Amino acid sequence: MLTDEQTSPEQIAALRAMTGLRRLHLAERLYWSARKMKAAGLRSQHPDWPESRLNEAVRKIFSHART
Repeated sequence: MLTDEQTSPEQIAALRAMTGLRRLHLAERLYWSARKMKAAGLRSQHPDWPESRLNEAVRKIFSHART
């Protein structure tokens, strides 16, 4: 992990102060934002693809993603 990517003590305190439901909501927003960014990237690489093909490609990418 790079130095500027490390979680600060303030960030840790803010996350610990959140309810589990709030953290779950934020994780869900992050997930859907990542899907939108992936779709935008694919759209710029493949402007001729119909929306259904883009959606299928994003679904496939995320279903095979690993951490």
